Amino acid sequence: MFLHFGLREVNSLGESREHQIKFSSAFLFLIFLTGLFAGVITTYYIDFQQISSLRNDVSSLRAQVSNLWGFQNVTYQSITIYQNSTALSELYDRVNASVVLIRGVTATESVQGSGFVYNYSGTLVVLTNYHVVHGTISVSVTFSNGNGYAARVNGTDPYADLAVLTVVGAPESEFKPLAIVSSSTLRVGDPVIAIGNPYGLVGSMTTGIISALGRTIEEREIIGNFRVANIIQTNVLINPGNSGGPLLNYCGEVVGITTAIVKDSQGLAFAVPSNAILREVDSLIKSGTYEGHSYVGVAGIDMDYETAQLYQASVTYGWRVGEVITGGPAYNAGIQVGDIIVGLNWSRIMNGDQVLSYLEENTLPGETLTLNILRSNQTLEIQVILGRRPPPV
Repeated sequence: MFLHFGLREVNSLGESREHQIKFSSAFLFLIFLTGLFAGVITTYYIDFQQISSLRNDVSSLRAQVSNLWGFQNVTYQSITIYQNSTALSELYDRVNASVVLIRGVTATESVQGSGFVYNYSGTLVVLTNYHVVHGTISVSVTFSNGNGYAARVNGTDPYADLAVLTVVGAPESEFKPLAIVSSSTLRVGDPVIAIGNPYGLVGSMTTGIISALGRTIEEREIIGNFRVANIIQTNVLINPGNSGGPLLNYCGEVVGITTAIVKDSQGLAFAVPSNAILREVDSLIKSGTYEGHSYVGVAGIDMDYETAQLYQASVTYGWRVGEVITGGPAYNAGIQVGDIIVGLNWSRIMNGDQVLSYLEENTLPGETLTLNILRSNQTLEIQVILGRRPPPV
């Protein structure tokens, strides 16, 4: 019994331990599963939060990109609208009534050109080129509405190819003046517009760009060996009859007067800059002339590599003096044939165009100008008291 009982006791204890071990294992496994599940939930929650945050960031970036894209579209559309034919047609409608047809009669022929209306301190006048009215014995002005009136030449300047006309008997309602702005702000590549009457085709409009600045042109039959200086070069297509019409910026403001073309050229035209108008109009209206063109009294040729080799000069730029007018300002200052002008008031000079354009834009008769000279390959500074251009021959 005892043994049996003892055996039973042993078995009972063994079963209890086995149950305890099984229970512990199950409990530990349950804890493991709980921890694993909690870890999965935690990881999922963290990942979900990160994904949500990333999604929010992506949405924000998309919104910013969308805003930027919308801004670019608006900018592009704005430029397109400004450049299209609608904008140009609106500009034309705004300024065309200011452009006039000018007809003249000389002793031998009839001539015609263009002009435009300008209001100078309450005085309504028509501006045009001097060569349009040169030699005329009668002049008429016809407005864009077809109304024509007699006109008289009020003031002229052959050296700037400018003329001011007074229209006789026209009511004030006929005059639609244009604004004139400084040509100093012009840059090569700026878009410009010309309106005029080529071959009598009234109110023709063409467009182009500024091709170059500071050119000079010859008008020998009017001003002899002198040149019209500081001229605008443009590729706007103009023809005979355009002379005297306005060269406009894209705001419809005058930046020049179309004046000349190179025969048989492709898009090579010239205009008097508006600065010349602004500088001279007061004198042209009040006294009929302008006498502010400086005079040095030399003639020369442009320097280049070949010329420098020919004369054994140390520079390939500048303006080589070929003639000094006796009794002129340069003669009195001691300028000599063979001197090379490389600067004016210490501003570098590349060629004769720059010499004449600098004089026109920056000096007046009676002022003292420093000529930076290269003589026998040595640099000199010579002071010249500027004279006044003599009347055209």
